[in-house]
Amino acid sequence: MTVAAPPVAPATGRNVSSGAGGSRVGRSGPVTWMVLPALLLFVVFGVVPLIGVVALSFTQWDGLGPIHANGFANWRSVLSDPQTWHSVLVTFEIMILSWAVQTPMSLLLGTFLAGRQRYRAFLAVLYFIPLLLSSAAIAITYKALLDPNFGLGAGLHIDFLTQDWLGKSNLAIGVVVFIVSWQFIPFHSLIYQGGVRQIPTTMYEAASIDGAGRIRQFFSITVPQLKYTIITSSTLMVVGSLTFFDLIFVLTAGGPGDATRVLALDMYKRGFMSNQMGPASVIASIIVLLGLALALLLRRLGGSATASQQEGA
Repeated sequence: MTVAAPPVAPATGRNVSSGAGGSRVGRSGPVTWMVLPALLLFVVFGVVPLIGVVALSFTQWDGLGPIHANGFANWRSVLSDPQTWHSVLVTFEIMILSWAVQTPMSLLLGTFLAGRQRYRAFLAVLYFIPLLLSSAAIAITYKALLDPNFGLGAGLHIDFLTQDWLGKSNLAIGVVVFIVSWQFIPFHSLIYQGGVRQIPTTMYEAASIDGAGRIRQFFSITVPQLKYTIITSSTLMVVGSLTFFDLIFVLTAGGPGDATRVLALDMYKRGFMSNQMGPASVIASIIVLLGLALALLLRRLGGSATASQQEGA
């Protein structure tokens, strides 16, 4: 004789939701603990040194002797020094020019490398090599190649290359922008390559059916879909330009004159060559403030992350 099992009451929506909510609450604990090590490292190596630099900007210290507080004297002297504003101008000049060179080149190169042909994977690895090299080593190499007496131009007897590239202000700025772009275009090309591969192929197929060529597809589909990728890449370029030091220090040492004396180099010369740690800390604080302001400005131009996801969908 078979006995039918009694019917089981269906679970209510309240129980299901509470169970799901309970699982989410249960998972939040481990996630929080996993974030703590990274947060601790950021506080120890990021926030604490930054607070120390800001505090040091209100003191007088030669790097060895006792530290004496002097209020806003360092800030007044630095902000009233024409050399500071010259360094700001040079920094923004290199920033804008390098962005203007890197962005279109990286965008075109990243779009090209996003293809599926096998040889493009080899080219992607080849183009990535400059980013693996040391900036100081790159500066030494280019300094030797551009030497008007013993460099590449003198060896090949090419008059154009035998100019005093690092001895004239305009040429020195151009050389710095060229070398910076040559080194970092591969990194940004990699960002654009990943962005292009996220664009649905159906959009290009529909454009081809409508008769749009590759150039029209690039400007009507690729560039608009990469709006937020461009914002991200530009943020890295702009903020990174504020910290150019080793390449310029080895290549030109800020010369000729002060033509390539950027803020980071100005900070180094004041702090470690003139033993003025207070004014150097003021410049370091200015660099941080400029970086935050530019990053927030570009983030405002890029919009929210939700809008970015909806745009790329």
